[in-house]
Amino acid sequence: MSMLFAIARRVLFGMDPERAHDLTVRALSHPALARMAAVKVPDNSVEIAGLRLRTPVGLAAGLDKNAIAVDGLLALGFGFVEIGGVTPKPQPGNPRPRAFRLMQDRAVINRYGLNSDGAEAVVRNLERQRRAGIVGVNLGANKDSVDRTADYAECLRIVGPHVDYATINVSSPNTPGLRALQDGAALTEIFKRLNQVRDQGKLSTPLFLKVAPDLTPEDITDISRVSLDLGIDGLVIANTTIARPDSLSSEHRDEAGGLSGAPLMAASTEVLARFRDATEGKMPLIGVGGIMSGADAAAKIRAGATAVQFYSGMIWRGPALIAEAAEAIAAEQKRQ
Repeated sequence: MSMLFAIARRVLFGMDPERAHDLTVRALSHPALARMAAVKVPDNSVEIAGLRLRTPVGLAAGLDKNAIAVDGLLALGFGFVEIGGVTPKPQPGNPRPRAFRLMQDRAVINRYGLNSDGAEAVVRNLERQRRAGIVGVNLGANKDSVDRTADYAECLRIVGPHVDYATINVSSPNTPGLRALQDGAALTEIFKRLNQVRDQGKLSTPLFLKVAPDLTPEDITDISRVSLDLGIDGLVIANTTIARPDSLSSEHRDEAGGLSGAPLMAASTEVLARFRDATEGKMPLIGVGGIMSGADAAAKIRAGATAVQFYSGMIWRGPALIAEAAEAIAAEQKRQ
């Protein structure tokens, strides 16, 4: 752990989690500050859905919700950065407090509820960034929407021309009813609408689907079949979990919301391996959930991932985790 991050972490951990989050993003919106904390990442490029990533280590959605710190985050050493979730119209999300650190468990529970400045504001922010790397957007739907399928299409229409890929988020546990859209019929309708937007806008934006870790084997089979039939470009596995493992010992373990961090590693990696088997290796997979070390990142590769993302791990480990993960993945790829 660098001295700079050790000092920053001590200050940030003395704050409310959401205030610490906001301060971190504002600091990273200044690339010069980000470069002071940057790490040396080995050159280990990979290709996924036609995109060349300088390293297979990316930032998961949730940190830079409104695309104000893209340049700084890429400067830290990430090979790709996913902004959002973004909703078509601005929405405040759920009431505060809505983020909780589980200190003993190295975990976080959040129930932000897709707070977003809206798609138009995100585009304005993206246009101010130099973006020396791959940038994706996590597409969400407004809480009060009567047609969430139309929301995904509208978000892609507005933001799609300004990013390298789009991830459809039907797995956030903090928007009522959203996870019901992981059903095969619902996914078919969503991607039909998204493909119409791509055709009309002459977009080549790859489309990924982000799924929950709380899936049955039947769900995994169904989603895999539909994803292959629809020609989805990749799966992101997995979002936060609504489960509460018996091992949790921290004060906030019973708060409502999605759990991320170390306790999610085993479950999300098992779901990843099940999707690898169900898709028979025919679809790129991005492994997310519980990565707190290089060994964790390598385990995602062994389970079938081409690339990985993390966010909670940055809270506990800082930028050093980027280089550690990249080095471990390079070693795993060489071993394979």
